[in-house]
Amino acid sequence: QVQLVESGGGLVQAGGSLRLSCAASGPTFSGVGMGWFRQAPGKEREFVASITWTGTNTYYADSVKGRFTISRDSAKNTVYLQMNSLRPEDTAVYYCAARRSAFYTWTSAAGFGSWGQGTQVTVSS
Repeated sequence: QVQLVESGGGLVQAGGSLRLSCAASGPTFSGVGMGWFRQAPGKEREFVASITWTGTNTYYADSVKGRFTISRDSAKNTVYLQMNSLRPEDTAVYYCAARRSAFYTWTSAAGFGSWGQGTQVTVSS
């Protein structure tokens, strides 16, 4: 089973940028789609972005489209989330996860597993 570790979170002013990384280990990263989700205090975990194994297809939540970019470096077993033009409402704990079921859409948390521990992103106004 793949193990995931997120990094790159921090405190940034509105309009700033951060790049999150998700390092994967284990024998099953190859061929696996990946996703980023986030959870703000008192809110449900929500979809942010996802990417297929080949990187050919990417999916974004409407709230981040045009500002965030998901990518992957399979040689490094790492998935990235480049976040630009950050807003206070982007404040949350960000989690990466591996796609586990094709039964669900690429935007559904139910289709993902092997969740990382999360990394905090705080955007000040």
